[in-house]
Amino acid sequence: MRPFGSLIADLFDNNSFWEKEFMRGVSIPAVNVRETNENFEIEMAIPGLRKEDLDIKIENGLLSISSEQRSEQEENEESFTRKEFNYSSFKRSFSLPENVDQEDINASYSEGILTVVLAKKEDSIQPPPKYISID
Repeated sequence: MRPFGSLIADLFDNNSFWEKEFMRGVSIPAVNVRETNENFEIEMAIPGLRKEDLDIKIENGLLSISSEQRSEQEENEESFTRKEFNYSSFKRSFSLPENVDQEDINASYSEGILTVVLAKKEDSIQPPPKYISID
């Protein structure tokens, strides 16, 4: 049996997992994470969704972003019935650093990009560098 870490590495580092037949058509949204002195910013590319399609929650130190969509179409003709359905979903989770103020998190969604801004706790914000002149 392979170590758990090796399995995780294969999942994310080895593209052959995503080429398996059962994984075709699965899409995991791309994410950019940026840290500034005041906050963390997560940008997620999820075009084609509405903000009502998204769920964002914090639970047990994890920020989870997910969506689940279902659609169904039925067409009845004299000699046949055609029924089509579609289901798509994703979920991305991020461990929150201890210096995130969980009461000061904001999200916006525009032109297919979800932006989540997580403010840092006041006591963890580093003052900017102070430059000292030489006499």
